[in-house]
Amino acid sequence: MTDITEDLPPQPPVGDVMVVYLGPVAPHWDIRSAFGDRVLIESFRDRINARLMLLPPHDPQFRRNRERINRDAERENVRIAWDLGYEEEDSERT
Repeated sequence: MTDITEDLPPQPPVGDVMVVYLGPVAPHWDIRSAFGDRVLIESFRDRINARLMLLPPHDPQFRRNRERINRDAERENVRIAWDLGYEEEDSERT
């Protein structure tokens, strides 16, 4: 038996999430959603909070956790955007 994945056309996102850095005082993050299934978004929000709890963007662990969150969003077909309060280099944008 082979594992062949058919190339399917891109599907529209099932939800939209904006992760906003609030500043140096905890909680550091606010997760906002414009659309999507409430249960799916709440579950995704819980996972984001677990990865980012007490973690400011200048912490070395932030970059690794941000990539994990971006992969989770891609896997679940959720559009994600980040507002860190400063301009990012083009190579780091999602």
